[in-house]
Amino acid sequence: MSNQNLTLGSLEPVPLESIWPHEASNFTPWLAQPENLRILGDTLGMDLEPEDEEVAVGPFSADIVCKNTADGTWVVIENQIKKTDHTHLGQILTYAAGLGAKTMVWVAAKFTEEHRATLDWLNENTVESISFFGLEIQLWKIGNSPAAPKFNVVSKPNDWSRAVKVQAGGVEGHVSDHKKLQFEFWTAFKAYLEESTKLKAQKPNYQHWMNHSIGRSGFGLASITSAWNSVTEDWNPEVRVELALNSPEAKQQFATLQAMQEKFQGAIDLPLTWHNPDQQKSCKVYVRRDADFTDRTKWNELFAWLAKYLNRFTEVFGPFVKSL
Repeated sequence: MSNQNLTLGSLEPVPLESIWPHEASNFTPWLAQPENLRILGDTLGMDLEPEDEEVAVGPFSADIVCKNTADGTWVVIENQIKKTDHTHLGQILTYAAGLGAKTMVWVAAKFTEEHRATLDWLNENTVESISFFGLEIQLWKIGNSPAAPKFNVVSKPNDWSRAVKVQAGGVEGHVSDHKKLQFEFWTAFKAYLEESTKLKAQKPNYQHWMNHSIGRSGFGLASITSAWNSVTEDWNPEVRVELALNSPEAKQQFATLQAMQEKFQGAIDLPLTWHNPDQQKSCKVYVRRDADFTDRTKWNELFAWLAKYLNRFTEVFGPFVKSL
């Protein structure tokens, strides 16, 4: 078929009120459903695990509270199906403080320039661990098709500008050259994952690990660059991909997984190390290789290795983790 004879449909906007007549009764319950939070999470680049709706914070109620499954931190979602207003801005700040949330997500039909600028200012002037997102919700259809939601990001943290401030001795203080190199490594690795895989990663930071989601809070999937070698037990660098169990039931869950270690080992082509120290509440299982991340010429090779085993762990352990 030639392109001249190709017929394409036309996108038509659908009024939000025609699908969700009332914010609290219709829109919030729709957004709180796991399949719809998944759409929102894909837009944000994180996996969201729903906790509750209308969570009391003093005399107020937060619309939706979730956990970021990559690190177990709280995410507060405040939503409205009209243009942003000062009331909702004040509410999301109140809920963030009351719940100790690390990520605040404001969803609205339309952001005023003043409210978008406010979120930008908050992202530029708060500590690196706190993030504010502004998303506009739209509905579209083609012909007689069902309406489909689309989230458009209008404000988000600018990780790179924050990093520049830190390197200049800004809000986080002095950062060593080694920490700066770690940040550059994770920044480049995050870009690699976004271009080459479907894996999600947290924003880069000045640390020897990067967190990834495996779909459930209390379980952390991580990429590690370590100066300490877990085999030779000396200062001989290695990289690892590990699944860490951090929930109150971590020891019992670890025992359940370890009882199936032959099944897991058969699906992964490197030896699995099962680490369960008596003196610690958390435990982990990982694969590793000798490697020095400070050698920039090896970065692409390390990115490919880390991505390979992040995928393996997600495919092999993910279904069992969710079923525990």
